[in-house]
Amino acid sequence: MKIRLTKQFHFEMAHALYGYDGPCRNIHGHSYKLEVTVIGEPEARDKHPKNGMVIDFSELKNIVNREIVSKVDHALVLNATSPHGEIAGLESHFEKIICVPFQPTCENMLLDFVQVLQKTLGKETHLHHVLLRETPASYAEWYAVDNQ
Repeated sequence: MKIRLTKQFHFEMAHALYGYDGPCRNIHGHSYKLEVTVIGEPEARDKHPKNGMVIDFSELKNIVNREIVSKVDHALVLNATSPHGEIAGLESHFEKIICVPFQPTCENMLLDFVQVLQKTLGKETHLHHVLLRETPASYAEWYAVDNQ
């Protein structure tokens, strides 16, 4: 039987939306909440150290922290193809300026995170659902079933 597991993560990140017709065209930050849900069958071997687990919560935590949170937490994320990319020259003064090849909207950041996680998760555990909350009332969601 399949079981879904979800782990929540929090990080602070700033971005700017080049060409946007509202105030978010300026550099600003959010307190993001990321929820990663995986699906799989629990380990059924009695003597296995992960018996009864789809994935060890600590393993999922380590993957998401290593591949996503540690990279974007307290970072400024900018569209590399926009004039904002020129700010990347300030990297000698700041530790985390990340230029991405897309507009760093909540939706595009979510899709980037999904691609990273799909490459990283094991064969037996599959990505089911990812939610990226930009504000308490605004978020983007990705479901595997919608993308088959």
